[in-house]
Amino acid sequence: DWLSNVIDVFFKRASKNGSQSELLVDNIQRIIDTAQTRKNGKGGVGLSVSRVKSYGSLITTIESFQKHIKKKLRVKDVNLKFSSQFAEYMNNQSYSVSYIQKKISDVKTVCLDAQLNGIETHPQLTNVSGHKVKNDYVVFLTKEELELIENTAFDRIALENAKKWLLLGSMIGQRGNDLLSLTDDNLTYKNGLDLIELTQQKGNKKVSIPMSPEMKELLKDGFPYKISIQKFNEYMKEVCKISGVNTITEGYKYNSKIKRRVLGKYPKWEIISSHDLRRTFATNRYGNWNTPLIMKITGHSTEKTFLNYIGETEMDFAQQIAELYHLEGQKAKKEFRPKVIKNKNVS
Repeated sequence: DWLSNVIDVFFKRASKNGSQSELLVDNIQRIIDTAQTRKNGKGGVGLSVSRVKSYGSLITTIESFQKHIKKKLRVKDVNLKFSSQFAEYMNNQSYSVSYIQKKISDVKTVCLDAQLNGIETHPQLTNVSGHKVKNDYVVFLTKEELELIENTAFDRIALENAKKWLLLGSMIGQRGNDLLSLTDDNLTYKNGLDLIELTQQKGNKKVSIPMSPEMKELLKDGFPYKISIQKFNEYMKEVCKISGVNTITEGYKYNSKIKRRVLGKYPKWEIISSHDLRRTFATNRYGNWNTPLIMKITGHSTEKTFLNYIGETEMDFAQQIAELYHLEGQKAKKEFRPKVIKNKNVS
């Protein structure tokens, strides 16, 4: 143990007192070990369970990568070359582009945290990028598909219950866990409005959603009974399949053999999930509702992230502008109505 520590100190993998290590995996573990006392994105203290799990999966991925390159990585090794090699390795392991970028971003966060603790980092660290990629595979339920589901009767109580959660989710635009946490306690009446009020788990944002006539009709007998997010995703696919939601759609489907999501073209019911209900709400209302109002309900902080979320492209914007030109032209024609005045003196 003494010899191992002396060698680690010599190669700057550990400090002399043994309290700090320059190994990348050790610094990820240190964040996990101190998770309860760290500031979080909500302005409070303590990292969320999902965030801690994310760092745990990062350790697993880094250790796998280290075996591949036959080298233990130090914080100082995280540079542009590492970023490129790590991304290539994960891509060969069939990870999605967005997941790869997220993990690179997490590695950079770990290194910046280590830097604050006096551990040396590479000069290129600031240029290591883990930016979010554009969402090219947007999966959502169209108004016609929602109507199909609404008009389909199910002989199993579990599926009828899942159907109600699905329809409600498409109306209120919340993440799966927030949706399934709703109870009668979330119903309130203020300023003449029937509201659903909740605090979103991610971001800790408070949301007040006015109830439409359709929502009131759906909840006339109360909220559907409680169900886990895993079971809901399972039943949701079955509900969509029976309802005929089978349009071939490009997206990611989980492959249990390789334990990865695989990009391909599948019947929509196979790749739909609870998270897509929030996107369904946003996509179906975009262009009809004021965008900031939609964002107020979905919880998006910026219009840029919102538009990426629903997969808006430059062609979509061009189409909208063209439609505005058309409407302006129609309006101009309507406003300009010259009258023909007959001259009574002309025979």
